[in-house]
Amino acid sequence: MSGTAAAPSASEPATPLIPPVTPPETTRVTTDTYRSRIYTHYVQAREQALAPQTLAGLAPRSHALRRLIEQHFPADKNAVVLDLGCGHGALLHFAREAGYTNLRGVDGSPQQVVAARRLGIEGVEEGDLRDALAAQPDASLDVVIAFDVIEHFTRDELLPFVDEVHRVLKAGGRWIIHVPNGESPFFGSIRYGDLTHELPPASPG
Repeated sequence: MSGTAAAPSASEPATPLIPPVTPPETTRVTTDTYRSRIYTHYVQAREQALAPQTLAGLAPRSHALRRLIEQHFPADKNAVVLDLGCGHGALLHFAREAGYTNLRGVDGSPQQVVAARRLGIEGVEEGDLRDALAAQPDASLDVVIAFDVIEHFTRDELLPFVDEVHRVLKAGGRWIIHVPNGESPFFGSIRYGDLTHELPPASPG
């Protein structure tokens, strides 16, 4: 008998020199996954402070927000208002100052909610904006506010969101929105300065 090992027969698979490597399990990153990770640290991740340390720090925005309330809010101080993406609640603060009482704000950033509580601004809660709308009965709101919100939605998300806003608004209700200006000379820093922006800035028609 020879000392040479016999070659495998045609019916026997050859043993590979390098064993196959099993790829590690990966987690699929969805839109909601990365939003959750970013919004958890949204305030501290920004170069500019999103919330002042005291109510006095709201002064630079006070004129614009008071004018918006005066010009676009209903005359009825009991109007039911939902502010989606309310941040630390600056608009709610000035609306309450103007005499409005049925105010609620929802924001996806827990840090913004903490800032609102630190400032003593009531009615701000953490939550998903779409869930907040879905929980509202039909024709239950007089005003829905969405400042710097819709540019964070994908196109597939946006139309259902608009449909929901329409569903929850009373007849004659108002949807007040603010979006980045696509013709601004600073649009690049706005558009690409936030990873959660999905839609391009709007251009005035």
